[in-house]
Amino acid sequence: MNILEYPRFIRPLISVFLCIASIFLSLAGRPTIPHGRELDMSKFELTWSDEFDGDKLDLTKWDGHCYSDGDTIIRRGSYWNNSLATVSDGSLHIATKYYPDGLNGNGKPGWYTSGIDTSRSYEQQYGYFECRCILPKGTGLWSAFWMFCSGVGKLDHDGELGAEIDIYESPYYHLEGVDGNSVASNIHINGYGEEHRTKSVCHSRVTANNPYEEFNTYGLEWNEKGYIFYINGVEAGRTRFGVSEVPEWMILSVEVDGANGEPADGWSGAAVDAENPPTDFVVDYVRAYQYK
Repeated sequence: MNILEYPRFIRPLISVFLCIASIFLSLAGRPTIPHGRELDMSKFELTWSDEFDGDKLDLTKWDGHCYSDGDTIIRRGSYWNNSLATVSDGSLHIATKYYPDGLNGNGKPGWYTSGIDTSRSYEQQYGYFECRCILPKGTGLWSAFWMFCSGVGKLDHDGELGAEIDIYESPYYHLEGVDGNSVASNIHINGYGEEHRTKSVCHSRVTANNPYEEFNTYGLEWNEKGYIFYINGVEAGRTRFGVSEVPEWMILSVEVDGANGEPADGWSGAAVDAENPPTDFVVDYVRAYQYK
């Protein structure tokens, strides 16, 4: 029905309603500002940390995610190698670099970066997990702080056997304005095939500063009741979906959009560009806490 077919006195109300509806539709899918409860650290005690105060990656704490130290593997649109994860000035730096002749002349030209995890040294069930970091600046890639376990690949469960818990991912640098200063938090269960299930918990704007130039904290509180995600100690979102009931390990990584070692346009915008290379993913610390 055309608006002119309604009685004259109703038309202004319809116009106002349509205007409000259009505003809400335009905001759908846009990041929200964390406005929940503040994190109460008094109920936790520290169980594990890496402050990155040395001059090299501590291999008693970290190993290559899905590969061993010194190995190189294809990961999406790039290659992963531990040599791209270095420690200096009190921080971990995961670089993303293009090597036309391959890393150390290995004959595999392309982009190289890294993903490291605590699978061999530390895992924990429930508690609070946090990293303080600066996001890498650039299109075609994203950094992540996440948790994982071998049970993620198992089928026919609701997460109790394990979940991929993406505490944060940062694929939005390519978005215009303040929307680019945002991160996503997601849950994945039941493997990555036809039975895969996922939950997008929150898409949150970082408002304290420019997250690509300054440090912010990203955290997860996890217990038998669910997950609560935090940015700078303020709740950004929560869910009861896919609650893992097993110990999981922590991962820090940079992902380049693409496949088979070839970059491509994707979730993180236009493919990574050698003429505008991305900045490092810089991590001040990673910490794990358990309930007292």
